[in-house]
Amino acid sequence: MNISDQRVAAHPFLDALYRDGWYPDRTVDLGKEILLRLCARIEAERPADLAALYVLTQAATEEFNNLQDDDFDIETVAREEIAEEFWFIAQAYGFEDADVEELIATRDW
Repeated sequence: MNISDQRVAAHPFLDALYRDGWYPDRTVDLGKEILLRLCARIEAERPADLAALYVLTQAATEEFNNLQDDDFDIETVAREEIAEEFWFIAQAYGFEDADVEELIATRDW
Protein backbone atom coordinates (compact mmCIF):
# COMPACT_ATOMS: atom_id res chain seq x y z
CA MET A 1 0.00 0.00 0.00
CA ASN A 2 1.59 3.21 -1.17
CA ILE A 3 0.62 6.43 0.61
CA SER A 4 1.84 9.55 -1.20
CA ASP A 5 1.13 12.07 1.58
CA GLN A 6 4.37 11.99 3.58
CA ARG A 7 2.79 13.28 6.79
CA VAL A 8 0.27 10.44 6.66
CA ALA A 9 2.89 7.84 5.65
CA ALA A 10 5.05 8.79 8.64
CA HIS A 11 2.17 8.97 11.15
CA PRO A 12 2.38 6.39 13.98
CA PHE A 13 -1.17 5.06 13.67
CA LEU A 14 -2.65 3.59 16.87
CA ASP A 15 0.60 4.16 18.74
CA ALA A 16 -1.16 4.39 22.12
CA LEU A 17 -2.71 0.97 21.59
CA TYR A 18 0.66 -0.57 20.73
CA ARG A 19 2.14 0.90 23.93
CA ASP A 20 -0.71 -0.43 26.06
CA GLY A 21 -0.20 -4.12 26.79
CA TRP A 22 -3.95 -4.71 26.94
CA TYR A 23 -4.36 -4.73 23.16
CA PRO A 24 -2.93 -7.64 21.12
CA ASP A 25 -0.41 -6.30 18.59
CA ARG A 26 -1.78 -8.58 15.87
CA THR A 27 -5.21 -6.99 16.23
CA VAL A 28 -3.80 -3.46 16.42
CA ASP A 29 -1.85 -4.28 13.24
CA LEU A 30 -5.17 -5.09 11.55
CA GLY A 31 -6.57 -1.75 12.73
CA LYS A 32 -3.55 0.06 11.36
CA GLU A 33 -4.06 -1.70 8.02
CA ILE A 34 -7.68 -0.51 7.96
CA LEU A 35 -6.54 3.07 8.46
CA LEU A 36 -3.83 2.80 5.81
CA ARG A 37 -6.32 1.31 3.32
CA LEU A 38 -8.63 4.22 4.09
CA CYS A 39 -5.82 6.66 3.30
CA ALA A 40 -5.06 4.85 0.05
CA ARG A 41 -8.75 4.97 -0.93
CA ILE A 42 -8.92 8.69 -0.18
CA GLU A 43 -5.85 9.30 -2.31
CA ALA A 44 -7.18 7.13 -5.14
CA GLU A 45 -10.81 8.29 -5.11
CA ARG A 46 -10.24 11.89 -4.04
CA PRO A 47 -13.65 12.46 -2.41
CA ALA A 48 -15.09 15.76 -3.61
CA ASP A 49 -16.91 16.66 -0.41
CA LEU A 50 -17.64 15.60 3.15
CA ALA A 51 -20.47 13.30 2.10
CA ALA A 52 -18.10 11.34 -0.13
CA LEU A 53 -15.47 11.24 2.62
CA TYR A 54 -18.02 9.96 5.13
CA VAL A 55 -18.88 7.05 2.83
CA LEU A 56 -15.22 5.99 2.91
CA THR A 57 -14.67 6.54 6.63
CA GLN A 58 -17.87 4.78 7.60
CA ALA A 59 -16.90 1.76 5.50
CA ALA A 60 -13.56 1.68 7.36
CA THR A 61 -15.46 2.00 10.64
CA GLU A 62 -17.43 -1.12 9.73
CA GLU A 63 -14.12 -2.93 9.36
CA PHE A 64 -13.22 -1.88 12.91
CA ASN A 65 -16.60 -3.18 14.08
CA ASN A 66 -15.62 -6.57 12.67
CA LEU A 67 -12.32 -6.62 14.60
CA GLN A 68 -14.05 -6.97 17.95
CA ASP A 69 -13.84 -10.44 19.43
CA ASP A 70 -12.81 -12.16 22.65
CA ASP A 71 -9.26 -10.76 22.37
CA PHE A 72 -10.15 -7.23 21.37
CA ASP A 73 -12.92 -5.08 22.72
CA ILE A 74 -13.07 -1.50 21.53
CA GLU A 75 -13.57 0.25 24.86
CA THR A 76 -12.86 3.81 25.99
CA VAL A 77 -9.10 4.03 25.35
CA ALA A 78 -9.30 2.28 21.98
CA ARG A 79 -12.46 4.17 21.00
CA GLU A 80 -10.80 7.53 21.60
CA GLU A 81 -7.57 6.52 19.87
CA ILE A 82 -9.38 5.21 16.79
CA ALA A 83 -11.61 8.30 16.60
CA GLU A 84 -8.54 10.54 16.82
CA GLU A 85 -6.95 8.64 13.93
CA PHE A 86 -10.03 9.16 11.75
CA TRP A 87 -9.91 12.86 12.68
CA PHE A 88 -6.22 13.04 11.79
CA ILE A 89 -6.87 11.44 8.41
CA ALA A 90 -9.72 13.84 7.60
CA GLN A 91 -7.57 16.83 8.54
CA ALA A 92 -4.53 15.53 6.63
CA TYR A 93 -6.55 15.27 3.44
CA GLY A 94 -8.03 18.75 3.74
CA PHE A 95 -11.40 18.05 5.33
CA GLU A 96 -11.05 20.51 8.20
CA ASP A 97 -14.83 20.73 8.68
CA ALA A 98 -15.29 16.99 9.15
CA ASP A 99 -17.37 15.94 12.14
CA VAL A 100 -15.58 13.17 14.01
CA GLU A 101 -18.88 11.58 15.05
CA GLU A 102 -20.01 11.49 11.43
CA LEU A 103 -16.66 10.04 10.34
CA ILE A 104 -17.31 7.02 12.57
CA ALA A 105 -21.12 7.10 12.59
CA THR A 106 -21.45 3.38 11.78
CA ARG A 107 -19.46 2.30 14.84
CA ASP A 108 -20.86 -0.17 17.33
CA TRP A 109 -18.22 0.55 19.94
